[in-house]
Amino acid sequence: MSDSELKKTSLFDAHVASGARMVPFGGWDMPVQYPAGIIAESRAVREGSGIFDVSHMGRIEFTGPGAVAFLDTVLSAHVAELKPGRSKYHMICNQEGGIIDDAIVYRLEEDRCLLVVNAANAKADLSWITPKAEAFGGVVWKDITAETGMIALQGPKSVELADSLSGVSASGIRRFRIGEINVAGVPCLAARTGYTGEDGFELMPAGDDLEELWNALKEAGSAECGLGARDVLRLEAGLMLHGNDMTVDNNPYEAGLGWTIKLEKPDYIPGVALGRIAASETPRTIAGFRMKGRAIPRQGMDILQGGKPVGEVTSGTHSPTLDADIGMGYVPRQLADVGTEIQIDVRGRHVEAEIVELPFYKRS
Repeated sequence: MSDSELKKTSLFDAHVASGARMVPFGGWDMPVQYPAGIIAESRAVREGSGIFDVSHMGRIEFTGPGAVAFLDTVLSAHVAELKPGRSKYHMICNQEGGIIDDAIVYRLEEDRCLLVVNAANAKADLSWITPKAEAFGGVVWKDITAETGMIALQGPKSVELADSLSGVSASGIRRFRIGEINVAGVPCLAARTGYTGEDGFELMPAGDDLEELWNALKEAGSAECGLGARDVLRLEAGLMLHGNDMTVDNNPYEAGLGWTIKLEKPDYIPGVALGRIAASETPRTIAGFRMKGRAIPRQGMDILQGGKPVGEVTSGTHSPTLDADIGMGYVPRQLADVGTEIQIDVRGRHVEAEIVELPFYKRS
């Protein structure tokens, strides 16, 4: 895809003005880092607050008397159990149980839900969901990505900052809840969710108000952060990235995400396949590891034991929070126990590593 074909968020000019390095990501032209650098941005989120432009993520609204019942047929969460104002992390799986995407569903009202999906998977998600919605009836769906924006405000000081700009209304929204508030005079949906392992909000204003909100958060002391820091932070927090740590070739049970699956729903389309997978242990599973020597593991590198390949790295980075090199990958289940010694083939060099408990980092 050429640069001219890449989609741009309403903050594109603001990113360029701030000196951000822009890269293609999921069909969008996005900031990977700002002049301060990925390590400084990561520390800002761990110690204070940072803002991320996540407007590239897909936002699909479902309304109508059949909306909730329909979503229960295609999402792993039990949407009917959610009270309005609550949300759930879940999987979107195909008929065979393969993970098409991971996402969050918000029940905004009795018959109105918002589905937030990964940018790179939005097309695949809609290809799977929309024909089923049309056949189900009683549900209207609308892709509202272009007319709205989304900013992730993350970090231990993010709630205090949001309160200062919203008349103390932000802190009234609890974890995995969503509500409508004004932040710096900008009306937006505020969800107490994120992808960094820290507390914070994902703020969704109208697209025309996005830059005003971004500037207000920046002026209040939040650091501008890009995709590079976001990737470091989510890996430290043991959060998975679709396309790396899980794909349509993985099922939720080997990905350690079986807890997101509600099999008791009678009309859940992947339910039969997932029930069969759940009935016995998968031969492999995702595991986290910490390098013993200085070497950054990268996606695609072999995981070894006794010099023989036993798995493959799916994500890896240097963790500035832990001052260590960390990674994730699939290994045979019998090798996934904490303390198991492995090696990572880093460009022909077999570097010692150890299976550790996930997440690598957990906020106090």
